[in-house]
Amino acid sequence: MKIKQFQVDAFTGRVFGGNPAAVCPLQSWPEDNLLQSIAEENNLSETAFFVPSENNFELRWFTPVKEVELCGHATLAAAHVIFEHIGYHSDCIAFKTKGGNLTVRKNGNMLEMDFPLYMPKLSVMPDYLTEGLGKTPVTVLEAQDYIAVYDSEETVRSIIPDQTLLNRLGLRGVSVTAPGDNADFVSRFFAPKLGVQEDPVCGSSHCELAPYWADRLNKNILKAVQVSKRGGEILCKVEKEKGRVLISGRAVTFMEGKIYLPL
Repeated sequence: MKIKQFQVDAFTGRVFGGNPAAVCPLQSWPEDNLLQSIAEENNLSETAFFVPSENNFELRWFTPVKEVELCGHATLAAAHVIFEHIGYHSDCIAFKTKGGNLTVRKNGNMLEMDFPLYMPKLSVMPDYLTEGLGKTPVTVLEAQDYIAVYDSEETVRSIIPDQTLLNRLGLRGVSVTAPGDNADFVSRFFAPKLGVQEDPVCGSSHCELAPYWADRLNKNILKAVQVSKRGGEILCKVEKEKGRVLISGRAVTFMEGKIYLPL
């Protein structure tokens, strides 16, 4: 049994940047334990699988340890594969996912993803957060994840997290963020309980970061940079009245191959 697989660098215009994701086009769904085993073997932050259906594609995402309900960079990677490698001719892709219905459109040299908006709220400082990050944030918020807000990009870049302590937190992960030196805001994202110590570029975290910064900066179009080692660029448009965030980025194919599985 053979499964085609692509590896795509998302939220970047060059290989070796952005966030790598594996993408596997399928014709039907195998057992979940096989999907999880492939993701574990890939050992990337996400492996995306999609199956064509009548009017859309069904899309699922797996980290090395579990399936997740929403993922930005692997959605971008999957859309890139559909547009560039399987002969899809429309300018818009509709995805049916466990996190809801999503669309991805071509927008110049970028792909624009229509994602749900999660408005963060003020949070009581959770146990282990400051110790786990090594620096006390100015503000702590929560939505899908904890959001630790700092005063400078330099501080965000300098954080060396204690992943064991962050793994004890109750939510999905932790974003650290600050005003950017050459962008509206910067961030990093840690999710050790998902098997992802630091996600190089996390699209879904911008569903909560973008509305916070839109309110703080009084603007709805924001340039964001994830200041991980690989780095990545994200353009966000906040449509608060619709409850949506349009997240745009570029993607490039790094590798194309086949997975060989025993019958």
